[in-house]
Amino acid sequence: MKIILSRKGFDSSPENGGVPSPILPSGAMYSLPIPERASHYATYARCYGDIRMGEYTAGKFAADLTRNRIQAADRAHLDPDLNAASIARPEGWRPLFGQEHAAESHLRNQGIEAGDVFLFYGWFREVEVQREAFRYRRGARDLHVLFGWLQVESRYPSSDILRLPSWTQTHPHYQSKAHKHNSIYLAADRLKLRGVATDLPGAGVFSHYRDALCLTAKGASRSIWQLPEWLHPEGKASSLSYHGNPLLWTKQEGSVRLKSVAKGQEFVLDCDHFPEATEWLEQLIHSPYAAGQFRVQNVPV
Repeated sequence: MKIILSRKGFDSSPENGGVPSPILPSGAMYSLPIPERASHYATYARCYGDIRMGEYTAGKFAADLTRNRIQAADRAHLDPDLNAASIARPEGWRPLFGQEHAAESHLRNQGIEAGDVFLFYGWFREVEVQREAFRYRRGARDLHVLFGWLQVESRYPSSDILRLPSWTQTHPHYQSKAHKHNSIYLAADRLKLRGVATDLPGAGVFSHYRDALCLTAKGASRSIWQLPEWLHPEGKASSLSYHGNPLLWTKQEGSVRLKSVAKGQEFVLDCDHFPEATEWLEQLIHSPYAAGQFRVQNVPV
């Protein structure tokens, strides 16, 4: 099995949101999908105001936090699509993730296939409510935080995308099916670890912030990560992809610091070389704040 740390959601580029996703005072957190820029997909893409995030919508968060630069009527690139409760779902729906261009080429070169697990992370900051609007809490830190996961049941490259069920046709990477470096990853029903099916869902979201989900080291900029000590590549047959330079890693007592690189969206870890990763993954998903139920029946599209 391989684990892929996959950066998604709003980032610092204005065309990709330009602000962090919110962590609410309750600890609930929501990854805001980037705006949809592909004009050919605009008629299929969901509006931010249509995407439920707890008792609010992505439109409310996006409008408040960007000071109306992004509004509820704007279209969102809803990918990865992990939460059954975010929009009305057709019968048989299950989570999906798509990737294309250089990032998809990297996944192919790394041999990503059925059974591998994406761990999605993004840029988050704590918010508060001021005059009925969400604003970033003064002094709140910028953090890289894990927000969801997806174990691959099947990968559909562009040549096979037409084999997907009809309900996938509104996904942005279905609309990009003509691009040769484009794939859609369909979630497994149940998480399988060490070749054995567990009682854990194959995909879902981490609904509330907790320290175990935070990659960013205390007191550091968001791209300086504090990770379990077993992730240090010294003496291993491989390293987290794009992070083979030993100068990026600093050993500490009981942990390791990593200066994560800006290059790439997908960082791949081979669990054959890091067997501790499987238990780490299982502990993350076992949390009561990991929501992953996605069996949906007879729900109107």
